[in-house]
Amino acid sequence: MTPNRTGFTLIELLIVVVIIGILAAIAIPKFANTKEQAYITSMRSDLRTVATAQEAYYNDNGDVYATSTTSLGTTYKASAGVTIRIYSVTASGWRAFASHAATTHTCRIRFGSTISPDGAVVCQ
Repeated sequence: MTPNRTGFTLIELLIVVVIIGILAAIAIPKFANTKEQAYITSMRSDLRTVATAQEAYYNDNGDVYATSTTSLGTTYKASAGVTIRIYSVTASGWRAFASHAATTHTCRIRFGSTISPDGAVVCQ
């Protein structure tokens, strides 16, 4: 008569731990890349919002563009961690630059430029 065994052997438990470790090693880098893409998407969205706010400012203020985000008024607020800088403001266009505190990637948008199409958000 064989004894009645209950529970798992040490080998079975070690195999389960190794499998969980392999799955975690695969999932963690994928999660980090997803966060990076979310930061870039947030910067893109904020630059498009700045473009809309700039056009409203241009129409409301006698064909003049805002020189900073604070000039756009209290209705504009960037996403958490995103910094927007408006520069190269002329009578015919402007440029804006976005950065995020949690990534080294940056994005920019241009209006009134012959270098890239108006309103195209470019990220590096």
